[in-house]
Amino acid sequence: MSQQEQLEIAPAKANESMEFTAADAVVKELVRAGVEVAFGIVSIHNMPIYDAILRDGSIHLVCSRGESGAANMADGYARATGKLGVVITSTGTGAGNAAGSLIESWAAGVPVLHLTGEVASPYLGTGRGYIHECKDQLSIMEGSCKKAMRLRRPEQAAAVIRQAIKEAAAAPSGPVSVEIPIDFQSAIIQDYSLEEVNVQEYSSISYLPKEAITKVSQARRPVIWAGGGVISAGASKELQKLAERIGAAVITSQSGKGSIPEDHPQCIGHFASFELTKDLVKKSDLLISIGVRFRGNETSNWKIGVPENHISIDADLQAMNRNYAAAIGLAGDAKLILRKVNEELAKEPFTTPSEEYLEEVLSVRKELRLQLRATLGPYENIADAMRKLLPRDTVLVRDVTVQANVWGSRLFEIYQPRTSIHASGGGIGQGLPTAIGAQMGCKDRQVVLLAGDGGFMVNVGEMATAVQEDLPLIVILFDDAGYGVLRNIQDAAYGRQVAVDLVSPDFVLLAQSMGFASAKIGSPEEFASELEKAMDRRKPSMIVVDMEAVGPMAKPFGGPPGAAEAFKPKRL
Repeated sequence: MSQQEQLEIAPAKANESMEFTAADAVVKELVRAGVEVAFGIVSIHNMPIYDAILRDGSIHLVCSRGESGAANMADGYARATGKLGVVITSTGTGAGNAAGSLIESWAAGVPVLHLTGEVASPYLGTGRGYIHECKDQLSIMEGSCKKAMRLRRPEQAAAVIRQAIKEAAAAPSGPVSVEIPIDFQSAIIQDYSLEEVNVQEYSSISYLPKEAITKVSQARRPVIWAGGGVISAGASKELQKLAERIGAAVITSQSGKGSIPEDHPQCIGHFASFELTKDLVKKSDLLISIGVRFRGNETSNWKIGVPENHISIDADLQAMNRNYAAAIGLAGDAKLILRKVNEELAKEPFTTPSEEYLEEVLSVRKELRLQLRATLGPYENIADAMRKLLPRDTVLVRDVTVQANVWGSRLFEIYQPRTSIHASGGGIGQGLPTAIGAQMGCKDRQVVLLAGDGGFMVNVGEMATAVQEDLPLIVILFDDAGYGVLRNIQDAAYGRQVAVDLVSPDFVLLAQSMGFASAKIGSPEEFASELEKAMDRRKPSMIVVDMEAVGPMAKPFGGPPGAAEAFKPKRL
């Protein structure tokens, strides 16, 4: 039954007699912010908010099977759409269940608003055993999010929620948690108008240091390192224009995939930790990094050398010189800064990009992909089938699994911003709910999840959520009956394995019992056929890849560079 149908059945007088409450103020602010979808689980400690959403009728509620999954859904929705993700949980255990997923949102810089209940205000911090009570819920949320807030007076509900939404979106963006005591949610307050005046928005930049423009215009071997900040700022067109103007090679971080089309001849892609790319950066005379965190696993734990001529562009002041020193730091909106750089370069005497350097970049790009393909064995054909059959605007979500790490994040080309989603924090099992959230935000497009059997079982119950919402999600599940990445790392580090073998269910029957169309394949040819069928049906679908039948990779994946060495016994 839809929310509208429920409202029509409810007695009209009941709605007419409802007083305006703090919960109504919360919903009013969500609607004002353009929120159309919220994810969560109803509880005795958030029921007034749920009822206010029902009575308002503007927001679609997605009922997850766990708070962890709900938070991942809000995250995936935000990444795929660029909109605010909203998750609603209960108090104590419910809020704690969401914490791990909110850590992922924090790691990826995703704007998520987490609304959680709290015990009645007279019992906060008393330890008297009020139902769902937590010792210090606010501290749990503070440690999991960009910021955690508590509503302290019902009359401030609108102001607190508006501030939380602003905080989530402000650079560096991230999840913000707001806890609202249950007695405050149903407190009757006055409905009032909250207007902000004298807010000045800047749409242009009047000045950039002349030294920065000179460095860019004089570079002959420039490299651009594009991160998630390019996509957050909507600066992809400006990035591509700059790259083509100065003839730069473009490396992308995991989060930056799609900031430039990956079939562009100057796009190296997400290959920063490969030796050929390291050598290219080492020989460069200018590095322009844009919205890049320079994560340890993407830089061989910061062993990649960068040139002294490094211009860092980032909206987050604290990102400057955090991992690599910059000669010039430009703090601000990447879109506006790149637009200004392009305008200033147009005024400079400029030598066209060197054909010799562009050919070198193209050669590195091709060789990197050939090197990687040589390690895949039969999975090369699976990767090729995916890219051949799936539309260019497909949203590819990747859980932490061998296939995602080795080729899903590199060989499957991404052509548009917000069509590549991965686990920045490295936690397994978040892929399924994240993909559900992405599909909720992009119902007219294809969303595909790459997952392994071990991680998939973490949130397997959320398959029911996908079916309940009738989402055309395609899950590609690689089944090797264990934690494949950890097996390989343990083999390399110790020559033995422990706690990595898993008893798997019959995934085909499991999926079918949940309402998914499902089939198992044992060859790349079968895979291509099943993928076409899944795309055509536009219903929840799962393809189980029997890795024993398909066969091993030509070269086992031993984890991120240096992973095995890090775990070998050593003196500190």
